[in-house]
Amino acid sequence: MTSLSQPTWILPLASDQAALALVGGKGANLARLARAGLPVPDGFLIATPAYMAFLTANELTARIVDALPAGAPDSPDQAERASTLIRGLFDQGRIPLDLAAQILAAYANLGRPAVAVRSSATAEDLPEMSFAGQQDTYLNVVGDEALLAAVVDCWSSLWTARAINYRARNRVPHSGAALAVVVQKMVESQASGVLFTANPLTGLRTETVIDATVGLGEALVAGQVEPDHYVVDTRSGQITGRTLGAKAMSIRGRPGGGTVAVQEDQAAAQALPDAQIQALAALGRRVAELYHTPQDIEWAWANDTLYLLQARPITSLFPVPDDLAPAPLMVMFSFGAVQGMLDPVTPLGRDILREVMVAVGQLFGIPASRGPQRVLFTAGERLWANFTPVLRNPIGRRIARGAMGFLDPAAGEAITAIWQEPALQPGRRRISPHAAAQVARFLIPVVGNVLLNLLSPGRRRRAIIAHGERVLVAVQARSAAIQGDPRARLAQLARLVPQSLEEYVPRTFRVFISGVASGMASYNMLRVLSKRVAAASANGSGDWGERILQVTRGLPYNPTTEMDLALWQVAQTIQADASARRAFQAQPPAELAARYRAGALPDAAQRAFEPFMARYGARGLAEIDLGRPRWSEEPAHLMEVVAGYLQITDRHQAPDAVFARGAAAAQAIINQMAAAAQQGPHGWLKARLIRLAAGRTRMLMALRESPKFFVVRLLGIFRQDLLTIGQELAAAGELAQPDDLVYLSLSELAAFADGKPADWAALISQRRAAFQREQMRRQIPRLLLSDGRAFYAGVTSRGEGAGALTGSPVSPGSVEGRVRVVLDPRSAGLLPGEILVCRGTDPSWTPLFLTAAGLIMEVGGMMTHGAVVAREYGIPAVVGVDRATERLATGQRIALNGSNGEIRLLDEAAQPA
Repeated sequence: MTSLSQPTWILPLASDQAALALVGGKGANLARLARAGLPVPDGFLIATPAYMAFLTANELTARIVDALPAGAPDSPDQAERASTLIRGLFDQGRIPLDLAAQILAAYANLGRPAVAVRSSATAEDLPEMSFAGQQDTYLNVVGDEALLAAVVDCWSSLWTARAINYRARNRVPHSGAALAVVVQKMVESQASGVLFTANPLTGLRTETVIDATVGLGEALVAGQVEPDHYVVDTRSGQITGRTLGAKAMSIRGRPGGGTVAVQEDQAAAQALPDAQIQALAALGRRVAELYHTPQDIEWAWANDTLYLLQARPITSLFPVPDDLAPAPLMVMFSFGAVQGMLDPVTPLGRDILREVMVAVGQLFGIPASRGPQRVLFTAGERLWANFTPVLRNPIGRRIARGAMGFLDPAAGEAITAIWQEPALQPGRRRISPHAAAQVARFLIPVVGNVLLNLLSPGRRRRAIIAHGERVLVAVQARSAAIQGDPRARLAQLARLVPQSLEEYVPRTFRVFISGVASGMASYNMLRVLSKRVAAASANGSGDWGERILQVTRGLPYNPTTEMDLALWQVAQTIQADASARRAFQAQPPAELAARYRAGALPDAAQRAFEPFMARYGARGLAEIDLGRPRWSEEPAHLMEVVAGYLQITDRHQAPDAVFARGAAAAQAIINQMAAAAQQGPHGWLKARLIRLAAGRTRMLMALRESPKFFVVRLLGIFRQDLLTIGQELAAAGELAQPDDLVYLSLSELAAFADGKPADWAALISQRRAAFQREQMRRQIPRLLLSDGRAFYAGVTSRGEGAGALTGSPVSPGSVEGRVRVVLDPRSAGLLPGEILVCRGTDPSWTPLFLTAAGLIMEVGGMMTHGAVVAREYGIPAVVGVDRATERLATGQRIALNGSNGEIRLLDEAAQPA
């Protein structure tokens, strides 16, 4: 159609040149279907250079830029105004004559039939974003003039208000957007609709779901008709579900062009016969196999022939690990949810966490192997822990739901929903001898350490902490011994990381776990004793259930609490120095951070921060991921927190005073319990046991935070070396950015260091882009099954009335206040007395706890990080609240009850979504 000297304006539908940048997502997908021999209506593609030629000929590029909002639209009206102006420019434009001639020549070669003219944007129908419905389609277009007008209208639809908003929301630059057009012979369909090769609601990959109506599919896509709904078992091809819709109207083509709505009476008849339903499901399976991912397909049935009109990935599905088949069924819980961190994890961060799992496996007699493992999987750039062996183990199954309730109650509810699935039932009634030996290999030394810890809690606690400190000193020394040019040092570092983890992690893990177990054992003993005291009390009640949690208030020796109080002392030092105080009151956090890194803060502030950073500088947002920046690199968040602390002028509300009152309140509860115990039989013994259990709880339970603090500082050593090497390689032009290396695995780091040929820049860029896309994902499942089912919802078992939300109570007390929804602690803006609402927290969030009046999280359980620290600070907290960051809004006034998990909306106009 075009000579080699001419621009590529027109391509055959099945062209092997039909790449995304040239023909857009829809065009590229249809071309691939056509090349695979699948039934696609014949047609041609008007490539993106034609769109650019139209812009150039009509001098539209600069005028479009001028019409657009400077950033994301502030309101729907702003996007609508920009759209109206831009589309008006397109209406006034003219297609260049040579381009129009090529379009009409291609149309003539097609036979000048009635055609469908479809928009195909370059940022459309992608695996990560569908952009479905953002641009326009024109059906039953007849004649040269109508075709050219439809093409311009398609180009113009790149600038609908919905498309402008969608790109802005998904951080897709307007400047890179272009649009191709697909022109195909019109299919006058008897029936049409959409097909999903996986269930779009549950995620089940073994179900094909079909919606069908009579006539053209436009009525269904536009939501104007109630379709038939069919469900097909993808494996067997059998129809397993069938619901007939009213199908009260249809869209039909007019003889002279255009479409018309027709009233129908089709409620009692199937739009598609059974044989065609099964054939369509089989066709859908072929398309999914072609793309290796579940597909959303538009189809038509005419003259007893099925046609594919469009195929795009089902982007709403949460991905399943690549190396997992639907069967045998596997159950995985979110590693990030347990950590209070729902962000994606960088490739190097995931690889190192797998190395940690390999090292821990040695404690169970599992040989170290860096090959394929079945413990941690990757999906959606996040880690998922395999929970299946526990559910299929007769002993593990008994404790599974209870244990998950402590970690994430919402995941516990999801496990209940799949509890009776045959594939998850234990294969034997008793634990196997081999498994028993593995468990015993781990438990016997731990139990021995627990007994020693309980006998001498103070000395043993100090020994546990000292062990971790010695390991860090040893690893730091090994790190300092790395020498050579950047690539040589990188090769050494790639070996040092797994060697250090294998050598030090197993024993250190055992030591720390024994300390954590000792604190939990003491706390559980206290709970049991409190129940007996309540049962033996004079009136048979004596509610210690809530008060027992208060024993953990003001808990000493917690490294996270110590960190927050140390930051408060930094703020106090700054408050006492006029020059430092003025700087923090007048300058934004980013400027203060830059001055700190340059050593240019006022002397009092600089000196106050330096020891804090030496101890805690390896902490940061999503700190369990080695690939994420640390406070020592990006201290602006700390500067903002300190500036917030300076607003706390009531000494009674000062964090150290609040913490001290919490400790005093805990001791008062212990005294009350002991006094109540003394009133019954053997009271002196029960009182002594209560004081013993409570004392060991307060001495040892704070070790719960120590393993994470140890691991984070260990990762900090490795990260510092990696960044130093990355900076040198970037300066030499061998990397684009100093942190590029975190997008490679350990084995890839070694290969890169050895100079093995590969397109490293392209690989790193691809992975960085995938990570950034996943950072925008808001809904993360609590539980993910290998057959694709995903469980998202939070705690809902108690139900929710009007004006109320519910979750799992984890820190007792009640408070009323204004909501502050925070998605990133680095830009919190939290004011004293506000109730912090977030998706989850890790230790980088806890400095905000000293300002917050209460805490609401979407994930977490009784023993997750945010809950533990909230109890220590004595602020009410509720976790597992389904979509809390979406259903609550900053500024709303609420009543939060951390004792029963209820959140009441006090603003009359506010109702939970």
